[in-house]
Amino acid sequence: MIIYINDRPCEAQVGDRLLSTAQHNKAHIGYICGGNGLCQSCFVYVREGAELLSPPGTVEKAFISDKLLQEGGRLACQTAIVKEGTIRVLTRPENLRRIVLGLNVPGFITYAQTIGYNVVNKLPSGIANAVSRVQNGTLSPIDSLGKIAGGLGPASLLAINTFTENFSFLLGPINMVGGTAKGVFDAASGAICSVTGGVLSLPGSICAGKSAPKATIERVTITAKH
Repeated sequence: MIIYINDRPCEAQVGDRLLSTAQHNKAHIGYICGGNGLCQSCFVYVREGAELLSPPGTVEKAFISDKLLQEGGRLACQTAIVKEGTIRVLTRPENLRRIVLGLNVPGFITYAQTIGYNVVNKLPSGIANAVSRVQNGTLSPIDSLGKIAGGLGPASLLAINTFTENFSFLLGPINMVGGTAKGVFDAASGAICSVTGGVLSLPGSICAGKSAPKATIERVTITAKH
């Protein structure tokens, strides 16, 4: 079956979790905690097909406010596909991107208030839920740390790729600023290299073709008269 993550078609099967579906299809859903239900980085909005997904469990209810649950908020690492059909989800960054690009000021204010409330008020219950799972043996701290470490690399690459895809219009100005800064740095390096004869150079800079000047040797011919 096909589900849509940020309007991108992704192959999925009944029984798959939304997070694993995103990972297999290289779609954007964050997973800082490695999919252990220890944070809100994999939060998504289910825009269509909520009835085709597993109901929110205790982990999700601990991390997500009632208001966000009513708006279709879910943790992708805890949400499984239980029936075939059309499912559409938006990640939190993508939802914010669309609000910003649409210049939706009221929507942005409401979004910020809702997310801020959720982070502040649901973090204690989320932590309590994690501690409870460790105590009853359903969550292994060692296994969780391993998953977190294993997910850092792919998560970083995913973040870079997502930024490049969604905010490509910013890359030109960034490259321009970076190029200008590099030009200034190189010019300064060149000046020092010229003054010092290449004996001293700035970190990361090489005085190409420069070396300490050799002393000039003048030959003098002396003729003795008899």
